[in-house]
Parts: sequence; structure tokens; C-alpha cells
Amino acid sequence: MAVEIQPLLKPSRLRRRGGLLGECIAEFMGTFVLISFGCGVVAMAVAALPGSGRAEGPTVIFLAAGDWLLITFGWAMAVMMGIYVAGGVSGAHINPAVTLAFAVRRKFPWVKVLPYWVAQVAGALAGAALVYWVYHDAINAFDDASKGPKTNGKTLASFSIFATFPAPYFHGGIWGPLIDQIVGTFFLVMLVVAIIDLRNTAVKANLGPLMIGFAVAAIGMSYGANAGYAINPARDFGPRLFTWTEGWESLAFPGSLSGAFSGYWWIPIVGPLIGGVIGVLAYDLFIGDVLHVRAQLHELPEPGRTRPTTDEEDL
Repeated sequence: MAVEIQPLLKPSRLRRRGGLLGECIAEFMGTFVLISFGCGVVAMAVAALPGSGRAEGPTVIFLAAGDWLLITFGWAMAVMMGIYVAGGVSGAHINPAVTLAFAVRRKFPWVKVLPYWVAQVAGALAGAALVYWVYHDAINAFDDASKGPKTNGKTLASFSIFATFPAPYFHGGIWGPLIDQIVGTFFLVMLVVAIIDLRNTAVKANLGPLMIGFAVAAIGMSYGANAGYAINPARDFGPRLFTWTEGWESLAFPGSLSGAFSGYWWIPIVGPLIGGVIGVLAYDLFIGDVLHVRAQLHELPEPGRTRPTTDEEDL
């Protein structure tokens, strides 16, 4: 099937896309898909469903824990679709924390790290712009109907469609949200490298993106409420940059709300970068090294077995 599809551009114009440029375009597209569906599902939950009469009121969101499942599964599918789009070209990092972790422990070329990061942030910004273009009427209606603190007529709830902020119980502290982002991304990268490790019980038949999507859902269900589980610097920074240009002002940069939090913008960047490196190191130390030794000793057990068995034990 693939050989029957003719390229849109002449081969002479395509050659330079065979290398880093093509990989960066793929990262852009993969992250664009991620944010288009991820921020899109939050726009549905926050503004579109209430505003369209499908909720209890025009500004009523998150009445029950089940509402959070819409967000977590939406982001899970967004990650899955982004990986399916870009995976064959760039490996679909679609996350600067993954790119950094792979450079540290998976021989990803350091010279590609910065170009990947730029492409990921650009894709995230473009995805946020698309979501706003589609849902700006619903978002504006929600903000107009909402009461309470507003920044340039914009609310914190509508800001949450695009970027993240800490829960009130942190009382504006830094360490709680920072640790939350480190832990969330630690699990994300550890699970990613476990899922794709062919020495381990790696998934087959191109189901890796689905399993990684499930991993994102698990993180969101377990750790999402603390700080919105950005666990991806591009996922937060790109949309945050867009909201800053569209009137959310100080909510975006420096990421402040009077009496709640201040200067938050850097936490969803630094926390995931730290957590991703810790995640890949922890996997390699506790699991990868064991798999390496067993491979050298030719003592790979059957999947699911923790020790050799005898015929009598199998009876």
C-alpha cells in the first residue's frame, strides 16, 4: 500500500526531509495532534459541554470524580494518536522530557535535542491555537458567565483548558507542585522505556502507543489533581505562550494569581525534565541492568516466571 502512494512534492524537494528536518516536522505534527486532542477534551469539559446545555449549568464543571475520567482518557488517546502519527519518522518523543531522557540513556544524539524541543513547543503552540479557534465562542461565553476573579476578563478555569496550575492546598508553595511534576514524569518515562524495551515483556503488533496512552491515563488518575499533570514541558509551555498572547496575561506569564500562586510557569518545565531523567535511570538500574546480565548469561526466563522450574513443578 505504501509504495503505491505518490509523494506530493518532487523527490528533489523531499531529500532534505529524510534527515533531521523530517524528524522535526514529525515531532511538530505529533505534538500538534497531542495538544489538539488533549486541550480539546479539556475545552469540551470546561466550556463546550456546559455552554451547550449538556451540563447542569453554563459554568458547572466537575460535579463528580467521573468527570475527571473524560480528561484522563482524552489525554491518553491524544498521546496515543500523536505517537501513531509521528512514530515512524521521529520515534514520536512529543515531549522534551522524553527527548532528554533518551539522550542521557538511549544514545539519542545530543545535537538533535534542541531542534526536537523547538519542534515540540511549536507543535504544542499550534495545537493550542487550533483548539482556541474552534472553541473560542464557548470559551468567551464561559468567561462572560463566570463570576469571581478574572484577569483581563479571562478566568482561571478557561486558562486550565490550555495550561496547568497548582491546587489551592499547596498555598502557593513551590516544592509540592515541583515534586508532583518530578514524580509524574518519573513514572511516565519509566513506563515508556519499559513498554518499548524488547528485552522485557514489550508489546507487539504496534500496540506500544496504546500502552503508553494507558500509562498517561494511569498517571492522570493517580496524580493528576495536584497540578494538572503536565508531565511534558512542551505540552504546558506552548499553550501557555499562546494564552499569554490571547489575553490571559499574568495567569500565563509569570503564572500568577493573587492569593493563590505566583511565578509558576517554570515548574512544568523543570520538574518534568528532572523526573524524566530519574525515570530512565531508575528503570535501567533496577530492571534494565538485570535484563542485560541475564542476556549475557543466556538465562532469560519465560515471561511471567521469576525462577526456573522443573517438570515436576509444571505438573
